Amino acid sequence: MVREYEIENVYMGRLPHGSDLIESLIEIVKEKGIETGKVTVIGAVKEATISFYDQKEEEYNDKQFTDELEIVNCNGNISLKDGEPIIHAHISFGDEEGNLFGGHLAEGTTVFAGEYIIEEYTGEAFVRGYDEITGLPLWQE
Repeated sequence: MVREYEIENVYMGRLPHGSDLIESLIEIVKEKGIETGKVTVIGAVKEATISFYDQKEEEYNDKQFTDELEIVNCNGNISLKDGEPIIHAHISFGDEEGNLFGGHLAEGTTVFAGEYIIEEYTGEAFVRGYDEITGLPLWQE
């Protein structure tokens, strides 16, 4: 499955201190009416929650961090699920000793300082639906 897109708009900004990272990004996407695109974030968090998908159990398991962490990398895509924009993002964090942790960005990640870039693409939006093989809400053809 391949679709071709062009960049329609690029939005850059700062996330509010103390906000939930994924909730803040989704709020921006909904406010701007973005249905397809890319999200990147850099910054730091006060605490974090990441998820790892257990392929056998077909469920996400959360891991919480209560330490201050740097956002080493955060990339995600924007598509539609149940008619609403959704962001599927993966994130990696670094601690003060240089250890890295990563996984699926989950609610419960509190922004200390965050700067984002959101690229809005032109073209047909991908729609997420249940995938029988993986148990995940994947892009449908």
